[in-house]
Amino acid sequence: MHTLRHCALAAAGLLLAACAGLPAQASSNQEARPMFSPPAVTAHRGDDDLLAAGLGLQGLRALVPPAFADAAHPTPAELRRRAIWSNWRGIADLAPGGGYGELYGSTAAVPGREFSAYARLPGATQPHRVLVQLPDDFDARKRCVVVTASSGSRGIYGAIAVAGAWGLPRGCAVAYTDKGAGTDYFDLETGQGIALDGTVAAAGDAALAFAPTPASGHGVAFKHAHSQDNPEADWGRHLKQAAQFALEVLSAQYPQQGPFTFANTRVIAVGISNGGGAVLRAAEDPEPWLDAAVAGEPSVLVDGHGARALYDYASEAALLMPCALPQLGIPAMPGLEAKCAALAARGVLSGATLDAQQKDALARLRAAGWSDAGLRAGAISVGFDLWRAIAVAYASAYGRYPHDAHPCGYRYAALGADLAPRSATAAERAAWWADASGIPPGAGVAIVDPQPLADLGLTGLQCLRGLWTGDGADARRVQQGIAATRAAPPRAGLPLVVIHGSDDGLVPPAFSSAPYVAMARAAGRDVRYWQVGNAQHFDAFLGLPHMAAAYLPLLPYVYAALDRVDAYLDGKGDLPADAVIATVPRMGAPLAPANLALPR
Repeated sequence: MHTLRHCALAAAGLLLAACAGLPAQASSNQEARPMFSPPAVTAHRGDDDLLAAGLGLQGLRALVPPAFADAAHPTPAELRRRAIWSNWRGIADLAPGGGYGELYGSTAAVPGREFSAYARLPGATQPHRVLVQLPDDFDARKRCVVVTASSGSRGIYGAIAVAGAWGLPRGCAVAYTDKGAGTDYFDLETGQGIALDGTVAAAGDAALAFAPTPASGHGVAFKHAHSQDNPEADWGRHLKQAAQFALEVLSAQYPQQGPFTFANTRVIAVGISNGGGAVLRAAEDPEPWLDAAVAGEPSVLVDGHGARALYDYASEAALLMPCALPQLGIPAMPGLEAKCAALAARGVLSGATLDAQQKDALARLRAAGWSDAGLRAGAISVGFDLWRAIAVAYASAYGRYPHDAHPCGYRYAALGADLAPRSATAAERAAWWADASGIPPGAGVAIVDPQPLADLGLTGLQCLRGLWTGDGADARRVQQGIAATRAAPPRAGLPLVVIHGSDDGLVPPAFSSAPYVAMARAAGRDVRYWQVGNAQHFDAFLGLPHMAAAYLPLLPYVYAALDRVDAYLDGKGDLPADAVIATVPRMGAPLAPANLALPR
């Protein structure tokens, strides 16, 4: 079996080298059609490198995105540069004093080439993106591939600050997957979507990354919610496909050193958030294709050990957290008194006064396993309407609903000044791929609630919650999709480090990483676990002064864990021990090594 697979990869590599216009050969004889589309190859050197698109640290710090010469018709190069700028700023703390590029991390120019393609899983209706960044100084002797998945619903560059920043300067190829999510929006009114190079293309174009069914209607559809594939159930397979694509690219580009196979190439997986969850799903594959894995703040679901599904606690937080937070000293959101009173009238909360209702909301969240530290950090998700955004999109994804059949009646569209749905403009469509972070609201696309404003959004939130707590047909459909995402123990003998901030308010460790580690250890697996004090979920928000004063970034620990497992694979060190890391908040001062207290 291994010999046959290696031969198939070698043959695919030779075909790619001989004719880039031909589809790559399938990496498994179980594939009914080619796994990958013909790859697009672009060179990135000089003022347009792989890691920072020529922007460097100062350009990535700019508050204004790189401009388009023609807002309605940006070039692929302009879109790529802007997407890289957007994804760096969405993941890393690049603010002066935050330590990036000084104490940890790199934005150094790395020249090389990119290989982009679509990949398909058997039975899936939509493709997902894969991308390989191959630096010019690739170390063909070490034969290293870092494979990663975007966090959240981000596009293909969504993990560049995680995997690219560590792997590219070390001469590793870096393989990315958007894991069936991404920023491939589709304008239902004009029948236009996004092509492989990020430009706008018409329905029926073979280059489209996503075409919904039906491909018409009102507003906007996007792949994560509306592919009808429940991509999260296959995130581990998506990650493996990205690694397979990297092997095919390397075999084609280095035929004298080829074939590159899982048996002779080091493959390290890394990801954060639900990209970290994808890493843990890939880790359960019994085939020994992964050499090591690092999962940061992973969104992962297991059976037992106090685990809770993301949809469960997100729909709970969307309903209750705004009323609970003032009891922890967090300023109240506008209109909170009316919302809490309405929840009490509906029987969701108890209490005849605002104070009593707030105390009841807080008590319910604490009883459900929320820590006060997680609730405080979760306030930023309340402010950005992220809890509702997650619940709306994931309900569609788990239930495999088309864009016009959300069980709670939600849809997506551009909004006018009067908050009424309107048609998207050509300039908005052109920027979606580069500017969007994945799940709306953002990049000019908003959630459309079917209820009137006077409803305060509560009917929809109760409907979303009922998809988890209820037993109707729609609830069972969503719950079945969630059940398909449960993780199994990692492969025995796989070096695996899990890292999580103790104050994470979006993916609380008590619901995700801690149950995963307990499950894995109960199965006899050796998983190393770093618990980082004073770290929450979003490094990028540490540019806000009040966040920087209270919290530390998580990326330094992800990079450090990668260093440790790489040295272990080289025979130059041991795997890191478990650690509860007592960090020291910087309180407005520049970040220093003493603040991080990195394990040694």
